[in-house]
This record gives sequence, structure tokens and C-alpha cells, in this order.
Amino acid sequence: MRAAIIRTAHFNAAHQLYVKEWSQEKNFELFGKCANPNFHGHNYEIEVRLSGEVDPVTGMIINLKELKDIIKEEIEDRFDHKNLNLDCPEFKDLMTSVENIVYVIWKILREKLDDKFDLRVRLYETPRNFAEYPAD
Repeated sequence: MRAAIIRTAHFNAAHQLYVKEWSQEKNFELFGKCANPNFHGHNYEIEVRLSGEVDPVTGMIINLKELKDIIKEEIEDRFDHKNLNLDCPEFKDLMTSVENIVYVIWKILREKLDDKFDLRVRLYETPRNFAEYPAD
């Protein structure tokens, strides 16, 4: 039997949407207050969805404590109360859009989780704005 399990988590982080090659005016025109030179922050909410075969002995896809610990150590501890643009090497040359952040989170978790799991990550930047990877 296949099933899916979802674990939620959160972190708070600052970032800035800004293209270095553009003028400040052009950045503000496209990104608005998200281009603030002093950055801005979000209370990010994460949904990590694993699907796979349910173990007939344990009745689980994965031990939720194991998943919780991976998310805490690899995502929350890495990004919480950080400036994503300045403190996180993952974004040194990558725009900190919600689409790129969710992809980076997915890549980090994909390396830590067994390939037998299908992995999908949803990242809420605000209650109304979120991105998901993979897209389909």
C-alpha cells in the first residue's frame, strides 16, 4: 500500500529581491518593497510531503521523528533567523525568490532522504503566497 505523510515546520528569515546589474529604480519598479536595501523578512511555513510504500510491520512510510529531525537540522537550523542573501551560501549567486528557496530546500532534503520516497516541498512565504517543488 502507498500513502503520503506530511510534516510541517517553520523558520523566520530576511531576504532581498535585487538584481545587482540593475539600477535601484529598476529593482524597485519590479520588486517593490522586496528590493529594500535593508532587506525584509518572512515567517516561512514549510510542508514536506513524502509518499511511498507503507512498511507492513511498522505501519509507517517513515518514522516521523526521523523526518522531524532531518527538517530541523537541515532546514530550520540552517535558515532560521538568517539573512538568506548574506548568511546562506546556497543563495550567494541565486535570487532568494520563494521559487528558488523551495527548490534549495527540496535539494537539501532530497540528499538526506532515501530515494524510495517521492518528495514534494511546499513553502509559504505569506499565507497567500507559496511555491511548490516539484511543480507537478
